[in-house]
Amino acid sequence: MADIRIPENVYDVIIIGGGPGGLTAGLYASRAGQKVMLLEGSSTVSQITVTDLIENYPGIPEIGGSELIDRFKSQAVGFGLKVKPEQVNEITSEYLGDVEGWKLRSDNEEYHALSVIVATGAHWRYLDVPGEKDFLGRGVSFCATCDAPFYRNREVAVVGGGNTAIQEALYLTKFARKVTVIHRRNRLRATGILQERAFANDKIDFAWDSAVEKILGDSGVTGVRIKNVEKPDETREIPVDGIFLFIGLTPDTKLVEGIVNLDKDGYIIAHGDMRTSAKGIFACGDCIHKSLRQVVTACGDGATAANSAELYVDEIKGQAY
Repeated sequence: MADIRIPENVYDVIIIGGGPGGLTAGLYASRAGQKVMLLEGSSTVSQITVTDLIENYPGIPEIGGSELIDRFKSQAVGFGLKVKPEQVNEITSEYLGDVEGWKLRSDNEEYHALSVIVATGAHWRYLDVPGEKDFLGRGVSFCATCDAPFYRNREVAVVGGGNTAIQEALYLTKFARKVTVIHRRNRLRATGILQERAFANDKIDFAWDSAVEKILGDSGVTGVRIKNVEKPDETREIPVDGIFLFIGLTPDTKLVEGIVNLDKDGYIIAHGDMRTSAKGIFACGDCIHKSLRQVVTACGDGATAANSAELYVDEIKGQAY
């Protein structure tokens, strides 16, 4: 086979996003001897960094999110992963010498790679109700770990009924006098152990079958108006000084719209080997279509994506067995 000409400045793989999926991909790819760069911008900072407590990561009974992500990064960098704080704004296909590849543009630089792993994650969904955006940072929050100390001996509300909502509600009870969980259904979606802890905590109250209609306030949040989802004419106001929103996620996939196939909610459709519909682009973590979004599943995705990208690059270079 004739030698394939690939310019020196081309990476084997560039990873976009520095959460558990992206860093695991970086660990596996760099450990395999690949030439790897991980780019992490302001929109791809992992949600794990604002999670107070993780207690379901195998082998580590309890750890803070920031500490865990620091461990991931330190281990990956130890195997040679290069990490830069760059926001990728555009991806386009291009020829890199004799082979097809990808060009990534940031605000400051251009990068070239034979393969790309998209690990851009997802961000918290908004309620889209009056007062929500008016009071961002003034009583409306998406991070109990960040903002709970501001509500010492005060009353707050948490919107949502999943694992994150209940876990954050429990964390808030360390500071707040009372936490009202507002949930659209008449039962929680959180795992059994979290439900048991919430129901046993006398600081937590529940507003069942309820949806937020309006967030109230002047210079900051003073309350929330909720309505009964079964009887929309029934409304009531709950006086609170802060409201924390945990109602689901929106994938950060605008970067690859029109490049890879997305599902109806905007998540990347990836095969079991993390291949997308675009040749040479793989994806992992919370940005892909899947049933469970946890640290451990993102890590599994990342390892698989790195392995698939490695096989793809080896084939391009004529090194596949």
